[in-house]
Amino acid sequence: MFTLSKTKREKGLEVVQKDIDNTLLDHEVLIEVLSASLCGTDVHIYNWDAWAANRMNPPLTVGHEFSGRVTKVGKGVDRVKVGDIVSSETHIVCGQCEFCRTGRGHICQNTKIIGVDTDGCFAEMIKMPEANLIIDKSGTDPKYLSVLEPLGNAVHTMLHFDIIGKTVAVIGCGPIGLMGVNVAKIVGAKKIIAIEVNPFRMKLAKEIGADVVINPKEEDVIKRVLEETNGLGVDVVTEFSGHKTAIEQSFKYIKKGGHMALLGITPDKIEVDLSNDIVFKGITIYGVTGRKMYENWNQVSAFIEAKRIQFDKIVTHVIKMENFEEAFKIMASGNSGKVVMIP
Repeated sequence: MFTLSKTKREKGLEVVQKDIDNTLLDHEVLIEVLSASLCGTDVHIYNWDAWAANRMNPPLTVGHEFSGRVTKVGKGVDRVKVGDIVSSETHIVCGQCEFCRTGRGHICQNTKIIGVDTDGCFAEMIKMPEANLIIDKSGTDPKYLSVLEPLGNAVHTMLHFDIIGKTVAVIGCGPIGLMGVNVAKIVGAKKIIAIEVNPFRMKLAKEIGADVVINPKEEDVIKRVLEETNGLGVDVVTEFSGHKTAIEQSFKYIKKGGHMALLGITPDKIEVDLSNDIVFKGITIYGVTGRKMYENWNQVSAFIEAKRIQFDKIVTHVIKMENFEEAFKIMASGNSGKVVMIP
């Protein structure tokens, strides 16, 4: 089968032909990949930056966001069947550590991520544990279903704190931030303030449901957010950018007693006035890792079954997987939402 693999500890990916392994453990499922979408993690791996060099060990098939059709099941599988259209949780967890056994598998200490620790989905076929699979019941075009994993990140970030009837800032309107705007609109946030520098993504954020879109290159973000919130600041900050300045500024416009959910990661040290901006403000900060299994997946499924996710705006490019170089260039340009590849 066709795969996109990291074969050397250097920039780039290679097309590698691999044999399809039809041998399944009792709990495993073989899946024909119908679509696979690009993630920032894939860009790190493609570029072979410091994170990738310290994190993964080639050779390995990459990619972790996909949808597919079940073609074979292990003898112990009873929840999915041949022909089911599925997407997948990308964290393979142990089920035995303290975190898994207390309902916190999303921070399992033994997590393996497909496309990073084990062979991934930039291929024609993939094997997955049955427990990871989410069966589609919505009839959504499979080209969109590959983005449910990052949609789960957005749902986790946006819904960890109550945003119904609240003012919420969405910092960074890359693909997951755009999904965050969509989720905030669905559940009934009072005012959605999107903060983004890329004009293409600013436009998408507005179309998807942001009430206010602020470009930090053109406006004083703190001043504008306070103006939009009667000088009180936002109830909830949701951070998707990982940008040092954007994160530091958010502590200045979060409301007293407010809540902050951080998904974006940064290599920079963040400087914050601990006393005045956290302690005396009485704010709560939450670090978002993956998706709560399977609470967030149930929420994702409900949203797509209700036809509330604006996939046609979130997914801006659909490209054949063989043209992966073009896909990576589009994503690197910033002038895109989600980029989906078709094997």
